[in-house]
Amino acid sequence: MELVAITKTHPPEKVREAVEAGQILFGESRVQEARVKIPELPSNLHWHFVGHLQKNKVRHALPLFELFHSVDSLALAQEMDRIAADEGMRPRVLLEVNVAGEGSKFGFAPNNLRDQMEALLALQRLSILGLMSIPPLADKAEASRRYFLQLRELRDRLQTEFHVDLPQLSMGMTNDYSVAVEEGATLVRVGTAIFGERSKIKKD
Repeated sequence: MELVAITKTHPPEKVREAVEAGQILFGESRVQEARVKIPELPSNLHWHFVGHLQKNKVRHALPLFELFHSVDSLALAQEMDRIAADEGMRPRVLLEVNVAGEGSKFGFAPNNLRDQMEALLALQRLSILGLMSIPPLADKAEASRRYFLQLRELRDRLQTEFHVDLPQLSMGMTNDYSVAVEEGATLVRVGTAIFGERSKIKKD
């Protein structure tokens, strides 16, 4: 299991403190913020993208991140594949699944993902490594367990049905990461527990 320290809205000084404590894997959710922040920090750090990626930001984002946790539609995957071909890149991605069917969240519906999996796997440049999901907000971490279980079971079915290896499960944040680990998370995204409450910042 790997810890992705989410630096959203936190300045480079805060990130450096985490680096001094031994953390080298970080996550950002805004491309514009990452374009400013990442060059100011040591070059040996590893960066993942964890936010909603707009198609018009793909070209800027691809060189910055080693793994994209939040590929949430076939259209986005196709755009990433097209630009990656132009740039000679091979992005590593996770597919975001809206396991709870929340209208306020992005992501594939589980059944739709199965329907679109062949088209996704046919993309020449993308390396699909697993799934990601964010469960509904809840007061207790235990409430997230069933959604983490659903994501793991969906991953297992996809591996069997499409004969593909999907080793990564990105699930769990500050409030529920311990439950996510129990349910098989390989990547947990933690920000507040490391950096404290986020500062307010304008959106891209």
